[in-house]
This record gives sequence, C-alpha cells and structure tokens, in this order.
Amino acid sequence: MDTTTRSSAVRDGLGVGIAVGLAGLAFGAAAVTAGLSVAQACVLSLFAFTGASQFAMVGVVAGGGSLIAGTAGALLLGARNSLYGLRMSDLLGARGWRRFPTAHGVIDETTAVALAQPDRSSARTGFLVTFVSIYLTWNATTLLGAAGASRVADPSVFGLDAVGPATFLAILWPRLTGGGAEARTLRLVAGGGAAVALATTPFTPPGVPVLIAAVAVLAVILRRPN
Repeated sequence: MDTTTRSSAVRDGLGVGIAVGLAGLAFGAAAVTAGLSVAQACVLSLFAFTGASQFAMVGVVAGGGSLIAGTAGALLLGARNSLYGLRMSDLLGARGWRRFPTAHGVIDETTAVALAQPDRSSARTGFLVTFVSIYLTWNATTLLGAAGASRVADPSVFGLDAVGPATFLAILWPRLTGGGAEARTLRLVAGGGAAVALATTPFTPPGVPVLIAAVAVLAVILRRPN
C-alpha cells in the first residue's frame, strides 16, 4: 500500500509540475515584453519562484508602473505562501538547513499536491516531486520564452503583454469555477479585489491599483476564521 500511494504521489507531482512549469514560457515572453532583460527574467524565476507574483510584477511594469510598486504587489501576493508554510511545517518536518530550500518550494501547487495525499510519507514525496519538476521546468521555459521574445525586434506587436494576465487567469480559472464553499469564497475575494483595482485605477499611478487590491484581499484572508 505504501509503494502504491507513493507512486501515485509521484504521478501527481510530475503531472502538476510539468503542466504548470510550461507556463514559464509565457512568463519569460511577458517579462521581456515588459522591458526586463533575459537575465532579469531568469533571476526572478530562480529566486522569486511564485508564478502569480511574477506575473503581477511584470504586469505592473508593462502597464507603466514603477518597479517599486510592482515589487510591493508581488510581495503581498507571495505572502500567502507564508500562510501555507504554517500548515506545511509539521507535515513536511524539515529540519536544519533543509528548512530553507523546503520553504522556497512552498507554493500553491506543491501545497495542494501534498495535502491531497493520504499519509505523511506520500505527502512528502508529492511535495518534493512537484517542487523539483515545477522548478526545473519553470526555469527552463522562462529562459526559452525570454530568449525567444528577445530576438524579436518589437515583441509588443505580437500582443505578448497580454500573455501574463491571460496565463494567470487560466491558472486561477478552475478554482473560481469549481463548486463548494471554497470556490464561492474565492469568487467573492477575486471579485472584490477586481472591484477595488477598477475603482482606484482613475485616481492612482499605474501599478498602485493592483497593490491596493492585494492589500485588501490579504486583509480579508487574514481575517477569515480557520
């Protein structure tokens, strides 16, 4: 039974990891279109490694916002991974130096795969396989997407600035359209965040509406009962 559950965790991790990691192509292209260099795009994927935050950052920069506003918004979106870490700490049981790379791998997908497993051993396997497969695929495809876009004289003519938001929406869409209380809560939070961003857009510089919306959404999440 243990071998079966661990094999299932490996399959889950590889499936999710490769599928999500391929979205790095879109991030690399969007980052270069927004004005980042190939090296900057790759460094973001290596050290930030949270797709939603990375897409949010390049989206702000592409819209004319400052790097500070983009970074602040990305950090606020990435703060949810700290909340995942509180739940995952006991499950993964990382100690000593292993805590640092493990913390780097705590993102939406690794958390979801780990928590879906029936026991602690398979949860750790699912987490590790998902983390490694996403990390390697995401960084490789970021390089390919960024290098490809950099070879085009004017990548904006292909509408690549829309790739980032579209990919982010595609990743989020299954969670918004699902059933149950969690999906309803996500729709409410997403709708509220969008409303805040739209309402503040006419009165604030580019990038600031996303930052304000992220603060509002984070406040709601932190106030939710466990």
